[in-house]
Amino acid sequence: MNARFALPLLLGLTALPALAHHGVAGVGAAALEGPGAPVESASSATLPAGRTLLYMKLDHAQYKSIDPTDTQADGSRYWMTGIGHGVTPWFSAYLFAPYHSKVDTNEPPLSVNPAPTPRFDTHGWADLSLMGQIGFKHEPGEGLKLIPANESFDDLEDWHFTVFAGTTLPTGNPNLRDRAGTIDPGKSTSFGKPSYSLGFSAGKVLTRDLTFNLEISTIRFQNHTYADGSGMRFGDEDRVNASLNWRLWGSAEARARLDGVLEAQYLKLGNDVATAAPTLAVPHPVATPDPITGGEIVYLMPGVRLYKDNMSFAFGVKLPVSARLNEQFGQRQQGAEGAETWRAIFSASLLF
Repeated sequence: MNARFALPLLLGLTALPALAHHGVAGVGAAALEGPGAPVESASSATLPAGRTLLYMKLDHAQYKSIDPTDTQADGSRYWMTGIGHGVTPWFSAYLFAPYHSKVDTNEPPLSVNPAPTPRFDTHGWADLSLMGQIGFKHEPGEGLKLIPANESFDDLEDWHFTVFAGTTLPTGNPNLRDRAGTIDPGKSTSFGKPSYSLGFSAGKVLTRDLTFNLEISTIRFQNHTYADGSGMRFGDEDRVNASLNWRLWGSAEARARLDGVLEAQYLKLGNDVATAAPTLAVPHPVATPDPITGGEIVYLMPGVRLYKDNMSFAFGVKLPVSARLNEQFGQRQQGAEGAETWRAIFSASLLF
């Protein structure tokens, strides 16, 4: 999880700093009735027509220490604020504003490493994200149709689906420099150019207290040329997330409900493609895939979601249970997704 500020809607390098990827936020609906929403994955429920959702998410990653003799990424915090509106019963629109904080550990003593990598902490607003989501339902005997008004997700026979797509706007700063004056794309707060997202989700109430949800999504990035002449196109991100949600407790009188959530997430990251800055010796450098980026990671995240009145609060601990990073052993991908010790996800939403 590093300088990736993209969002798949509804709801990213050690002696050579390694680019990591920012995890994608998922929107949790605020609803006492109906299906349970995942903690992080995209939900299969659209917003009610005419209703507005305010959303906030914190994603904190704590990274493993690979080389204690050098400066390393210690942890990252990604804040996400957003607003969504139910334009129609079947179409919801969202705007998200991410803020991130990436903190390196203190530099080791010179007696340990006379020339450590300069410490480089980053804080700032990142690229805005726009998204649209279209909802469908499948009724036995009637086939697939757009979500009607006053739809109830609770019908055990109905599958609900959404298609969502969106883009980021390059409103952040792609040219942040470290103490040595070097631009580090992995520490920047912008991709420099828009990124594009496309996804699909499916959900079904299996029993009165058990809901299944599936998300398949992808993010694509464009090449950006930085102020120093270098270029970067971040690797493609493909996700498959599945979740089960159990209604543990509910009280109509108190207008409160508590759900248990278990999410399994698969993430495939492509190699970042870098282009060196032109020089007199090499005036036209060739774009080259970075071999110390990318890989395949499987996460497991247990969590809970609490509903109260028109509010919803979710918390989960995300653990990498399997990581096959592209670089052998991942020894230089410290600070990348798959190299976390753990991640904590917290979100809150208000529907009015």
